[in-house]
Amino acid sequence: MASIVFLPVNEALASLGSTPQGLDLEEAGRRLRETGPNRIERLRRTSWPLRLVGEFFQFFSIILWIAAALAFLAEASSPGEGMARIGYAIILVIFISGFFSFWQEYRNEQTLAALAKLLPQQVKVLRDDRFFAISAEDLVVGDIVLLEAGDSVPADCRLISVAEFRINDATITGESLPKIRVSEPDEELALSHSKNVVLAGSSVVSGSGRGVVFATGAHTELGKIANLTQISSAGVSPMRRELARLSHLIAALAIAIGTCFFAVGAAIGIPFWRDLIFSIGIIVAMVPEGLLPTLTLALVLAAQRLANRKVLIRHLSSVETLGSATVICTDKTGTLTENRMRVREMFVGFKTYQVTERDNNSALAECEPEFFTAMALTHHLQEMQTERGTVWDGDPMERALVEVGCEALPKLNSFRRIDEMAFDSDRMRHSVVYETSSEKLLYCKGAPELILSLCQSVFGSPTATALDPALRRQIVAAQEAMAGRGQRVLAYAMQNLPAETDRSSFERNMTFLGLVGLEDPPRPDVPNAIARCREASIKVIMVTGDHPDTARSIGREIGLARSPSARVVTGRQLQELSNADLGLALDEPEIMFARVGADQKLRIVEVLKQKRHIVAVTGDGINDAPALKSANIGIAMGLSGTDVAKQASDMILLDDNFSGIVTAIQEGRMIFHNIRKFLVYVLVHNVAELVPFLAFGLFRIPLALTPIQALSIDMATDSLTALGLGVESASPSIMELPPRKQTERLLNLPLAVRAYLFLGVIEAAGAMAAFFIVLWLGAWKWGQALAPDDPRYVQATTACLSAIIVLQIVNVFICRSSVRSVFAMKPFDNRLILLGVLLEIILLVLFNYTAVGNALLQTLPVPGAFWALIGPIAVLMLVLEEARKWLIRRKLGMAFNRPTPSSCEM
Repeated sequence: MASIVFLPVNEALASLGSTPQGLDLEEAGRRLRETGPNRIERLRRTSWPLRLVGEFFQFFSIILWIAAALAFLAEASSPGEGMARIGYAIILVIFISGFFSFWQEYRNEQTLAALAKLLPQQVKVLRDDRFFAISAEDLVVGDIVLLEAGDSVPADCRLISVAEFRINDATITGESLPKIRVSEPDEELALSHSKNVVLAGSSVVSGSGRGVVFATGAHTELGKIANLTQISSAGVSPMRRELARLSHLIAALAIAIGTCFFAVGAAIGIPFWRDLIFSIGIIVAMVPEGLLPTLTLALVLAAQRLANRKVLIRHLSSVETLGSATVICTDKTGTLTENRMRVREMFVGFKTYQVTERDNNSALAECEPEFFTAMALTHHLQEMQTERGTVWDGDPMERALVEVGCEALPKLNSFRRIDEMAFDSDRMRHSVVYETSSEKLLYCKGAPELILSLCQSVFGSPTATALDPALRRQIVAAQEAMAGRGQRVLAYAMQNLPAETDRSSFERNMTFLGLVGLEDPPRPDVPNAIARCREASIKVIMVTGDHPDTARSIGREIGLARSPSARVVTGRQLQELSNADLGLALDEPEIMFARVGADQKLRIVEVLKQKRHIVAVTGDGINDAPALKSANIGIAMGLSGTDVAKQASDMILLDDNFSGIVTAIQEGRMIFHNIRKFLVYVLVHNVAELVPFLAFGLFRIPLALTPIQALSIDMATDSLTALGLGVESASPSIMELPPRKQTERLLNLPLAVRAYLFLGVIEAAGAMAAFFIVLWLGAWKWGQALAPDDPRYVQATTACLSAIIVLQIVNVFICRSSVRSVFAMKPFDNRLILLGVLLEIILLVLFNYTAVGNALLQTLPVPGAFWALIGPIAVLMLVLEEARKWLIRRKLGMAFNRPTPSSCEM
């Protein structure tokens, strides 16, 4: 349909089988039945019940299901061992974790049909030479629609008549300025830049016009973008990949160890069912049942903290994913900038003045009154009364100009408008005629080169000065300098008219007044956010549909382009680059993209992902949606963002504050290290739970910890302290480190050695020592069999359980850092850990000294000698870990607070 822009109006209508009177009713009905309604069909989405069920069958959940099934199998083979209670408890864990994860994501989802909302419900259409109000869905190719200020464009249309017609298509193309549209033929091949085409989803800023529909539904440019959004996929997040690896590793270890000891038991003559129960106990002990709910709750709490900072997390894994980001591809309009026009510079009296929102320019207006009068009066805005007072309604660019003019010269009541010459694409200017009590004046604004050609003098004090070639060159130089800074430049001129005159004398021998440069200003906090991203070794790439000069200017202003060699690649240049060439271009330290389309944004993201980057994409428009969906994490704007962009995103900046991304990155980075902290904490007690089973199988001693007691540690005593480690606050120094490598594993070798072979061994030794001390105090001898209800045995298992709880209280403070000393950290700045410790003490008392606790876990109060023993063991554990940390700090040559790659868990 690109050829339709080249044709005159009559030929364009004929090519679509239409006429200036519109389609006849019968033909319109036939086309509707043939092509279907004017709407964008969305791909069928998984229903919420199925998504909820899916949360219960993630890989780690499947491991827990298997553990529960084995527990029920063991109960069936040997009733009365308490294995059924373990099975039910594990199932409860699965449901709690699944519901938390599902509910957090479900409540943040946008459930409205965003694409349908973008199209107006009713439109005015010309059929059989009569206007009808019909549903937008009933539009067909060849229909002629009437478009007026405030309307949303319902389909892709070729304009056939216009009157001062301007549109805002920032959500489609990414360009921030309203654009003039005409009905004459155009030579631009790209529909998004054709001057006689309006696209579905854009809005009419001012004027009116008629257009003939040439594309509806999925065939519109909006429909094509929607299709890209639906078919693109972000794939699996780094967090989910790491959890899958961790789940596979733990499952493999648990099954391997359980199988090995089953084989050993069979070889040494243990009865089959007893051997099977023993092996199942090992597998259940190896699986950290508390890990999944702790992780889910940690992510939920992180999402809530970010929500308090105006960052809405739609998918929980997005929190950590953003912390892994290596590249941010950001839109310009509405993301880096405020998406509103503002006067930035004025060239008046052959001097350039910078304009800020704090200036009222009153002093300058006294010297140059005609210039500010022209700014205040040359417009076609409408005054509207609102609760906030009188406001101007219309073109945002004109509003910015009029507000500056009226603020500088607030009293212009003596001017009465009597005539106007509207802006059009041929004239490239807009003139208004005012009358006062003493004179008649014409004020004109428009393209500088054209206005300058109509001027013979320049305003000065006390009289106008002839506009000689030298002065003209000075004005042109100022215009080019302002344009080079990415501003849209307009010129103002005036003309004194005779009392009796007609239009033939308008705009002749005018007096030049000055130039105005407008821009969409950067958000004030963006430069600092960009600088923090650079410190964190995160590359920021601007990807915009705006002009290259504008992109370059904004890039320099916000610190994105610091060197003169910063490269700006246009959409046309991008078309000529192969993926290999694009990959090389993306390696440049400073690169920006301008005049790019939705498919090109998507291509940039895909090439970055092929280069193994973790890509975050920000945006607010419909044109950003495909890239938002394809990126590892899509970030939409909450205020200026379209519903399509929000639904394609993983997180939403509720206040459109770009600096919120930096906050989220810091939170995401800390989440990864916090997961490691509570992973160590959980794995340590897993070792302490595993060793009693191993000793039971290898050395023919009583089982020191029953399965239900082991599960009580996972699901009760350690739950709140583990969660406290998961929400440790981020250290500021973490943003001085580069993003973690994709090859860096959640459970790496140093972590595994520390958890399994160091802290875990110490805790297991302490627990077993407590078990044996209590048995020996009860006159137990090696090899002596004990009944499950023997008070000596019950008291000994209680001692083992109590020892693990006490040592885990020490361990939670140890695990707050793998490097920093416990004594170098503030002990009371994490209230959740303190509450967790209090919970552990309460449960410890409950399990030992209450009838309910005794019945629930088959426990009895421990003797006083236990407390005399466990204190020194806890101190020894702390001393040994402090020694290990000291050796590491000495090896790294690291001060307590100096950031290094190894100190990111400080």
